[in-house]
Amino acid sequence: VQLQASGGGLVQAGGSLRLSCAASGRTFSSYGMAWFRQAPGKERELVAARSWSGGTFYSDSVKGRFTISRDNAKNTVYLQMNRLKPEDTAVYYCAADRGGSYDRRPTEYEYWGQGTLVTVSS
Repeated sequence: VQLQASGGGLVQAGGSLRLSCAASGRTFSSYGMAWFRQAPGKERELVAARSWSGGTFYSDSVKGRFTISRDNAKNTVYLQMNRLKPEDTAVYYCAADRGGSYDRRPTEYEYWGQGTLVTVSS
C-alpha cells in the first residue's frame, strides 16, 4: 500500500484546511486509517483515526474542530480541520493499520504517507 498525503498549506488562525490521503491497493476499506502530526522538537502524536468499522478517535486538542472521514470508493481518507490554531502547526502524516483498528503508537502502523506541512499563522 502506498499513501499520498496532500492539502497542507499556510492558513490564518481560525481558518480551515482539508487534508487528503490517497491510498493504492484493493484492501483499503479493511485498514484502520489515522492522521498523526509532528511539530518541530516534538514527538509524533495521533490526531484522529478511523477504524474499518467506523469507530473514531480524536485527541483532546482537536476534538470538536477536526473531522476524519473516508471514502472507500475513492481509497481516500480526509481530515477536515476547522478553527485552526497556531499550535496546530506541524507536518501531518497519514498512516494505515492492516489490522483495521487504530493505536496511539506510530509503531503499530505498517504504511505511512510522506507528510504534508500545515502552518497556521497568528
